[in-house]
Amino acid sequence: MKLHAISFLCSSILFSPGAGPQQTNGAKPVVVQPGAPGEPTKTLPPSTRATLPPQSQADVEFMQGMIMHHAQAVEMTALIASHTENKDLRALGARISSSQADEIKFMKRWLAARREKASMQMAEMTGMSHDHGTMTLMPGMLTPEQMEALRKATGAEFDRLFLTGMIQHHNGALTMLKDLFDTAGAGQDAELFGFATDVDTGQRAEIKIMQGMLEKKVSEEKR
Repeated sequence: MKLHAISFLCSSILFSPGAGPQQTNGAKPVVVQPGAPGEPTKTLPPSTRATLPPQSQADVEFMQGMIMHHAQAVEMTALIASHTENKDLRALGARISSSQADEIKFMKRWLAARREKASMQMAEMTGMSHDHGTMTLMPGMLTPEQMEALRKATGAEFDRLFLTGMIQHHNGALTMLKDLFDTAGAGQDAELFGFATDVDTGQRAEIKIMQGMLEKKVSEEKR
């Protein structure tokens, strides 16, 4: 993903030196708009208000889809306390639950600020498979069968199913991020870009942690 290039573009637009209101001798704030290279700055009326940058429909659908995607991860972590005594898994689950719950709040605020709904329409959330008539979930999401197996498992079996399932889930989120930035005109909103960068970094780090935990379990079982 060309995240760094987009970040630089967003930063140069939003944080241009001299942009924004200035105060002069206790008078009303003066709003100054920097001119293009070689052009003078412009003084705008005090009533000037900042406006949110336009977002593509892909941005909106990404945020709506990721809310539902994150919600399943939170549902998975909620099972940990009653299904395993593994302290490392409990610590990891608390980290995932906290970060994804906070991110859900951010995504809902982002959508509300743009007067968009927090949830997709059913037709947008899933697609029908014409071959089998089954619903196709978003990338990485666990199937109802996988979730049921996770709910029924305890101890070491739960640990294994949780780790493999959450790795699958996180990889799906990375796929959603890639799809967003592969879409022309999408992902250029500064707030969305910062959020997406954090999600990408955080989930890659957690995948490595979970892979290490799985490898440790396999090694212990072979002894």
